[in-house]
Amino acid sequence: MSKISNASCPESLDFNMKLLGEDKEINLCQEYLGKVILVVNTASKCGFTPQYEGLEKLYQENKDKGLVVLGFPSHDFYQEPGTEKEIKDFCNLTYDVKFPMFTKTTVRGKNAHPFFKLLSEETGSSPKWNFHKYLIGKDGSIIDSFSTVTGPGSNRIIKRISELLNQS
Repeated sequence: MSKISNASCPESLDFNMKLLGEDKEINLCQEYLGKVILVVNTASKCGFTPQYEGLEKLYQENKDKGLVVLGFPSHDFYQEPGTEKEIKDFCNLTYDVKFPMFTKTTVRGKNAHPFFKLLSEETGSSPKWNFHKYLIGKDGSIIDSFSTVTGPGSNRIIKRISELLNQS
């Protein structure tokens, strides 16, 4: 996972990220600029792990309207001990996750990935637990963050996503 330099890309999406369990890296800007993005740090062994179900539902209901959910497994809270293959299998077999998942990522503290450092700086909110969410607008602007306890089906998240999807 590395930062790239692309003058036409907003800073928030100026990263190459490796897909979970694959050798393939994708450029966030090329793949997702123009979409509403919900970024989530995830974990397989957490009391909030069932949020995968709500995240997938949100994604399926809105992907054709321009929403993408991006999952970033993290062991920062000691609840994602598995290998990439184990995490990918768990997500697919337990929750039938179809939204893009990326390699295990450090999401907080001095060793946080630069993508998560930027999200934290821009929102003033660093993940305090798994399933912290960040919302990025179609133009790459970092819009909002939501704590773990604000589930993907909450009115607050759904309303913000709907507003952003309806913007031209």
